[in-house]
Amino acid sequence: MKWEADSKILIQGITHPLGLGYAARMKAQGTNIVAGITLDEQTSDINDIPVFTLVEDAVKAVGEIDISLILSPPYEVLDAGLEAMAAGIEQLVIVTSGVPPLDLITLLEQAQVTHTFVLGSGSEGLLVPDQFWLGVMEPGFYSKGPVGIISRCDRLMDEVANSLTQGGFGQSLAISLGSDGVMGSNFEQWLQIMEEDETTKAIVLLGQPYSSPELLAAQYINSAIEKPVIAYLPGLQAPINRSFGDASSIIASQLSYQQGANPRENQSILALKKAKVKIANNVDEIPKLVKRLLSNPRRKS
Repeated sequence: MKWEADSKILIQGITHPLGLGYAARMKAQGTNIVAGITLDEQTSDINDIPVFTLVEDAVKAVGEIDISLILSPPYEVLDAGLEAMAAGIEQLVIVTSGVPPLDLITLLEQAQVTHTFVLGSGSEGLLVPDQFWLGVMEPGFYSKGPVGIISRCDRLMDEVANSLTQGGFGQSLAISLGSDGVMGSNFEQWLQIMEEDETTKAIVLLGQPYSSPELLAAQYINSAIEKPVIAYLPGLQAPINRSFGDASSIIASQLSYQQGANPRENQSILALKKAKVKIANNVDEIPKLVKRLLSNPRRKS
């Protein structure tokens, strides 16, 4: 994905509550939002942003657009993405979560044809502190520094960035891949970007504990990443394959549940350890691990 401070941004779904709130905030922070798209009848300007009903009309009015930020309802995301690609927009950031998987697969297949970059769905967006903000994260939690963050967790990235900032470690780049099961851009792409970025000295990976993207990321780190990596997979200790009913059933099940003496270790954790990735047990531990690794930056022996 290519982004610059003056990249021209379109917001599809600008009259969505998130669009109404974050468009004004991003614009105030300097994000170059040139147009918005709505399916509602309102087409008057919003916060001095011209609003259209068709992407084609927006492009005719403001010229070539670099990135579309999609906030449309889940069942409208496919149409929004296809319309953006048809208008020549080569980068899509899909904030909307819960997009039907088949819709997203169809969108990603078309993106391959048109060579369109897709981030999400369910992405918080991306942020380069003091330079570029696109999405729904909270920029006040971020500060400029040497730590890159790649997240596949819902809303956790802000908390981790704040913890790092409070610990004296700013961020070079924060990227949210999205929390949905099907996603466009993956861990490997951004790990390589951060590996090649001179301002990034350490990488924090936020993932889901029982999911294949984290396992693939661990394998890629082992084979291609030299910079120190810290991983945090919230919910790792939660038991899986257990169904609960009402409150009384939950309590009874918890009282009677006994963990085995030798539980099978999570495959992603095994792969991360093999890649010499440090595993954080909680958010507060992440800055401590960053400090330790930056004092001895060679990850691999």
